[in-house]
Amino acid sequence: MDRLIYTAMSGVKHILEQQATNSHNLANASTTGFRAQLDAFRAVPVQGEGLPTRAFVVDATVGHDLTPAAIQQTGRPLDVAVQGAGWFAIESPDGGEAYTRNGAFKLSENGVLQTQSGLNVLGDGGPISVPPDVMLAVAKDGTVSAISTATKGGASTVLGRIKLVNPPQEAIARGEDGLFRLKAGGEAEADANVTVAGGALEGSNVNVVDAMVNMISLARQFDLHMSLMKNAENNAAKAGQILALS
Repeated sequence: MDRLIYTAMSGVKHILEQQATNSHNLANASTTGFRAQLDAFRAVPVQGEGLPTRAFVVDATVGHDLTPAAIQQTGRPLDVAVQGAGWFAIESPDGGEAYTRNGAFKLSENGVLQTQSGLNVLGDGGPISVPPDVMLAVAKDGTVSAISTATKGGASTVLGRIKLVNPPQEAIARGEDGLFRLKAGGEAEADANVTVAGGALEGSNVNVVDAMVNMISLARQFDLHMSLMKNAENNAAKAGQILALS
């Protein structure tokens, strides 16, 4: 009977964790470049004398869905979307390198290309600085060019090239800040095969319908596990009555 308690108790705990992940995905269904989070669980035997037949559930891996999402044209020069596989390299708050698919960039007060949260977008030689009074354009390979608005017919000036990377899926992990980093640390090599589209943004790859169906399924699983725990309690009470009679 206690084996049933282990199964039901750990099942309820991790169903709640899956519900939290599912709710987080739904909350980011409209977040630019968001990648859905995935939970995976496995059964582990309880360690200890007399407990080899007991098992409980543990979180085996927390993964992410890297399926590309739909790209929408915005016409804004500082909006950039990665086409297919790949990432933008940005400077993380700790000074290291992190990766994102959110290409809704802006210019800081000092003319540095940044994300909406104020993190510098990295180029081949570091952050990309933009002079005042220019019109920007981003080429397919990530090259950022500027044309002066003060003079007519001026030649374009290359300001830098956004660092685009494409590390293996198993080599990266999502941090608590929502940014991805190499599991082993360090920096990924720039990949010339990664291309971008200027004046466009990639949406979230969360499937709202699937997430809602999953939420209903998890709620039913939660009710099932709670029923199992109630049954275990009833069985224990009946067993106690039988022992009292004997």
